[in-house]
Amino acid sequence: MSAIDSLFDPFSLKSLQMDNRVVMAPMTRNHSPDNVPTDATVEYYRRRAAGGVGLILTEGTCPNHIAASGYEHVPYFHGEERLAGWKKVVDAVHAAGGKIAPQIWHCGGMRKRGVMPEGDVDGYAPSGMNVPGKVNRHIMTQQDIDDVVRAFAEAARDAQRLGFDAVELHGAHGYLIDQFFWEGTNQRTDGYGGSMSARARFAVEVIEACRSEVGADFPIILRWSQWKQQDFAARLAPTPQLLEAFLQPLIDAGVDAFHCSQRRFWEPEFDGSDLNLAGWVKKLTGMPTITVGSVSLDQDFVAQPAEGDGAASQPASIDRLLEMLDRGDFDLVAVGRALIANADWPKVVRSGDTLSLKPFSKALLATLD
Repeated sequence: MSAIDSLFDPFSLKSLQMDNRVVMAPMTRNHSPDNVPTDATVEYYRRRAAGGVGLILTEGTCPNHIAASGYEHVPYFHGEERLAGWKKVVDAVHAAGGKIAPQIWHCGGMRKRGVMPEGDVDGYAPSGMNVPGKVNRHIMTQQDIDDVVRAFAEAARDAQRLGFDAVELHGAHGYLIDQFFWEGTNQRTDGYGGSMSARARFAVEVIEACRSEVGADFPIILRWSQWKQQDFAARLAPTPQLLEAFLQPLIDAGVDAFHCSQRRFWEPEFDGSDLNLAGWVKKLTGMPTITVGSVSLDQDFVAQPAEGDGAASQPASIDRLLEMLDRGDFDLVAVGRALIANADWPKVVRSGDTLSLKPFSKALLATLD
């Protein structure tokens, strides 16, 4: 089997049966007026399913908590009209032969007071910090924690009820779950702060609550990252030993796969090995992993100012990616901006006509195409 064949080999994760290893990465689009998925949303995801994506992870969608959202015009995952909109998305993706999972997303301290429709509601954070050392958000009480855990569980329940094929919990990039993980923003002195295992307690409770709603066979994916929007150099686990200690409680709680977010998939995670983050997670745990990070493009979108902002990224070779996949470093490959520019990216790549791939331009974000 050739390396390209590995990308199009079927994959199973509990009840989820995928035709290939290509995942559409979750990407915020801000095209949901009144926080409702529209007909344009339906067509946007349908086109990617028809283009050959094995599993679509939706843009972040907010559970039923007053402070979950941090940005205008993002879709919500509660309320009759909003869930009806998501049902249309699910049905369209399935009709096109695809599989789909919602990403459930609480923005935590990334929310700023004034963002509509919640208006004057503050961001909620474990220690009231959006960035280390600066208390400028609401400090979560035990009741707040319980409310958010329940909101995630209800969202997982509704995802299964609507016919989604799995659910992804957003635990990366400095949002709420990650703010509990990160010592820089978690300075709590109760059972949710202090040691690495204590800082994972909130995520464990979220995962366990979701699992109790969906049963044993419905896949739960956790997206996580070392880096944060607030600090690109942040690392939750700076050694393989600490990484293993970080992951095990999450596995015990019920995670079925880890979506390991890097800004550049080809970068090694630890000295002395060329394994990336997803490679190390799989090596240490044996769990299925998804790699992600500038796949098929030559620039990172969230780059430091000196590196540019990825506003115009040209197609890039995936030979290194295929080599890593073929040797078993990870199981699935999440493609982001290249799928915004090329809805049929999987079919084009499989055909070998990669010269016809279109570059990504930031201007493409202005519409939902």
